[in-house]
Order: sequence, then C-alpha cells, then structure tokens
Amino acid sequence: MTTLLPPSPANPDTAPFDAAASDGRFLGRRCDSCQRFHWYPRPYCPFCGGATSWLALSGRGVVYSFSPMRRIPEPFVIAYVTLEEGPTMLTHLVDADPDTIAIGQPVQVVFRPSEGGRQIPCFAPARN
Repeated sequence: MTTLLPPSPANPDTAPFDAAASDGRFLGRRCDSCQRFHWYPRPYCPFCGGATSWLALSGRGVVYSFSPMRRIPEPFVIAYVTLEEGPTMLTHLVDADPDTIAIGQPVQVVFRPSEGGRQIPCFAPARN
C-alpha cells in the first residue's frame, strides 16, 4: 500500500479536523452566513467571506473523476470526490480494483495513517 503523506503540517486551524479524524469522524466547514460547505476547510468562506464553523460531514460522496497511477512501484488511484454536502475534494481511492471504479460510483470516507501518524481522509466504494 502506498504510504500517504500529510497534506500539511499540523496547525491550530486544522486541530479540530485532526482530532476528529483520529476518532474516525469526518469534519468540514460551513459558512455561518451563506450556509455553504467548502473544501479545503478554512476559517473564512471562499464564497461570501463569512466566518465558518466545523460540522460533521456524512462521509458519503460520488466519484467525479479519477486516475489510476499504474507506472510506479506502488500503484494507487487519485480522484476527485463530490461530497454529499456539495464540495468536491481531491483524495485517494482505496480498497478497490482500479479497473472497477466508475464515474458516479458511490464512495464513503475511510481514514488511513500518514507517515507522521495523522489520519488522512481517503474514500472506498460504499457498502450497501
């Protein structure tokens, strides 16, 4: 399995996300003003500039686009997943044969450890 690197160093802005991920919970930010979710989580809304709050996300989504990386020693699949709450995020698809992945396929969040021990959200095919 490919070792995942942390997306960024731990910092106070991402501490609630990291703590939730360590417990297997998936958090995101939603604007307090316009009520839109966005990814990458940040303290101010990229749509209206309002303040945002951490909220639990469903962890469900669909594959928007994907690309199997086959010509490397440890192949993996990178993908854009559109979350049930609306935003689309770049992620890894795991626990699936790359030949069976399809655009629009339902997926669910799973967490995988990074080299530094942080839990990174990845997605696997949804179980019915």
